[in-house]
Amino acid sequence: MKTIKYFSAVWCGPCRAFKPVMNEIANEGYSVQFIDIDQSPNMATQFSVMSVPTVIIEENGIEVDRFVGSIPKQQVLERLI
Repeated sequence: MKTIKYFSAVWCGPCRAFKPVMNEIANEGYSVQFIDIDQSPNMATQFSVMSVPTVIIEENGIEVDRFVGSIPKQQVLERLI
């Protein structure tokens, strides 16, 4: 099963707009880890996150996809197939 790391920040307008989409995906049973880059700067560095929102999709702990910015929910779900 693929998992999602969602990097965002409270001061980021696009992050606030995209968070409800990520919440919906999490509520549908997908594994979503919400990471605030200001509270977890080491995680952001470890995953080379340069801007937010950044979504990293992993399978068995290995990054298989990444995108920056917000995209429609259906496109996120298609990346999880």
